[in-house]
Amino acid sequence: MNSHLISLYLLSPLHTGGSSQEGNVVGIAREAHTNFPYLPSSSIRGRLRADVDFVPSGDREITQDESRIQAKIRQVKLFGPDLKDLQNKDFIEYYELETERKLSQLEQGSIWLGDASLLWIPISSLSHGVVWISCPLLLQRWARLKCGHKIEIAAYSSNLPKKGTIYLKDITIPGGSLRDFPVDQTWQDFVPSYQQTSIENVLVVPNRYCEMLIEMSLWRQVKVKLNEHKVVTDGSFRYEEAIPPDTIMYFPWGVTNQVRGNIEDHRKDFQKLLNTRPILQLGGGESLGRGFVQQLSPS
Repeated sequence: MNSHLISLYLLSPLHTGGSSQEGNVVGIAREAHTNFPYLPSSSIRGRLRADVDFVPSGDREITQDESRIQAKIRQVKLFGPDLKDLQNKDFIEYYELETERKLSQLEQGSIWLGDASLLWIPISSLSHGVVWISCPLLLQRWARLKCGHKIEIAAYSSNLPKKGTIYLKDITIPGGSLRDFPVDQTWQDFVPSYQQTSIENVLVVPNRYCEMLIEMSLWRQVKVKLNEHKVVTDGSFRYEEAIPPDTIMYFPWGVTNQVRGNIEDHRKDFQKLLNTRPILQLGGGESLGRGFVQQLSPS
């Protein structure tokens, strides 16, 4: 699989799915087999698809209508058409004239996107302020996509001093149980572009404890709905969950096998789109400032 990885650093809480309707107690999207929160690829795709624009090359001037049509053509090339595109006969005529391709049905675009997974998530610590945790399962998943092979990393690998006790919420870990990272590697090798983040203290916890600690670190907000008399209405209680700021996530992307034309041209075009959007807003709660993420530049 020829894929690329984009690392994301959360700047605000990220609500990754689930409904915010009355009575909702489901919270955010979670993996079925691990219960870890994740961001569905459809959310990333929808955001990037909506952000597609057209920048003319050179000093050529174009009209606003032409710019809009060219942006739509670029959007369909990258992400495929939707039903409204297929119902727009004028656009189809422009598209077929520009690309010399027929457009008569829903089809895949040139780019595929994967779900965004957790890599490091912050948790409060009475002994160290904030500690970023991960587990062998999450790190091995990331390494397979990044390097193409499995890595061996032991639980309790950390850059924290091997003395005293580490307090994570209600969990205590003796400093003597901490281990060094693998030979010839440091903790920075497992944190993408760590210089662009606030990460200082890291700890790899056992797989069996990671889900519980992640659950403790999630951002939660309880909400109620008031009627016109400022009285709580029946069945209006709900709470919203979110992945906390300063979390590192990542998602894979690549060019589809069915793409026509030069694969490198499609890759460069999508990379250009990413480069013009260093800050993205993903997930729910846009009007509340949720979901701002920073793309981490490769180090």
